[in-house]
Amino acid sequence: MNRQQRTKLIEYQSRAFTEGTVEYINEQWVFFDHETDEASLLDEFLHQEMEVFRLKRWKKGILFEEGKVAFDDEIFHLKNQDSIRIRKHLVFSLERLLEEMNDDAFYQFVTTLNSMQFSVYDCIYCYNQLAFFNDKDRKSGVNFIVFDNQDHICNVQHHFCYYEKMSDRFEFTLNSGKRMVIEKISS
Repeated sequence: MNRQQRTKLIEYQSRAFTEGTVEYINEQWVFFDHETDEASLLDEFLHQEMEVFRLKRWKKGILFEEGKVAFDDEIFHLKNQDSIRIRKHLVFSLERLLEEMNDDAFYQFVTTLNSMQFSVYDCIYCYNQLAFFNDKDRKSGVNFIVFDNQDHICNVQHHFCYYEKMSDRFEFTLNSGKRMVIEKISS
C-alpha cells in the first residue's frame, strides 16, 4: 500500500467533513454547522480546502477573503444559503500514529474500525506511545484511542512490539460490550 492509497482510504472516510450553509450577515460570512447548529465566522477557514455544492455535486476549492472560492478553473463567489463542507482535521497524535504503522496494520486497523461504523474522524482522544521513542531499535507499548460516532463509544488499545518481528494487536471495545481483537504479526 503506497502513500497515495493510504491517503485515499483516509480521504473517503465517513464524517470527514463538517457540512453546513453560509450567510452574509453584518458584512461577514457566517458558517452554520448542520450537525451542531453552531455559527462561526467563515474567516476561520481561510486558505483551507473546502467544497461547495454546485450543479448537483460537490466541487473542491480553496476559500479566500470576501467569500471567494478558487476552483481549478474559476473563482466562485459564495451566495446566501450555499451548502459547503469543510474537511475536518485528524487528531494530531492519531495522524502521527497512522503514519508510523506499517501498511498491513494500518489497513487492518482502519477497515476494522469502519466495519464497526466508526471513522478515523470520530477520534476524540489518542495517546500515541510511539511518539516517545527516539529511533530506538526496540519499541513496545500500548496506544489508547477513543472514538465517538454519536451512537456508540469505541475504545481501542493498540499493543505493539517492533523489534525482530513486528506485532500489532488491536483490541476494540464498544460501550455496548461488543469486543473485537485483531492481531498482525510480520517478520
